[in-house]
Amino acid sequence: MSTNAARSFRIGEVAERVGITSRTIRYYEELGLLGLPSERSRGAHRLYTEADVTRLTELVRLRDLLGLSLEALAALADTGQARAALRDRWADTTTHTQRVAILDEALPLVERQLKLVRAQQQKLDELAAELTGKLSFIRREQRKLNRQKPRADAGN
Repeated sequence: MSTNAARSFRIGEVAERVGITSRTIRYYEELGLLGLPSERSRGAHRLYTEADVTRLTELVRLRDLLGLSLEALAALADTGQARAALRDRWADTTTHTQRVAILDEALPLVERQLKLVRAQQQKLDELAAELTGKLSFIRREQRKLNRQKPRADAGN
């Protein structure tokens, strides 16, 4: 009798759900992006929880959206996990003092995440400005050439 929350998934199922390869999952596990390696005997199948699937999904989303290094990705994901724990604590408490403390803990976590996102956004803005400049140059050159009378190219 197992509930959906307690269900375990094999690596192939997780890879299919998240849209990555089993090899990527093993690599992320080796790097510690999935926390400590599961306590399993050598050669036993890797089993993952719904929380592992959620973490992997978030890691892949952040990797794809922000183009982060694995180190930055791990830091961002760890911050996200800390925020998730605070959300759980929030749901379990109703006292004013505890909720103020939770918000005080959440603030620097969100600020850290936002700082990383803004740094990546700045890099993207710089690339967009560079590409916009190249596009403007190409269009100017096209206009110049289109205004000129075509003449026979020498040697062609």
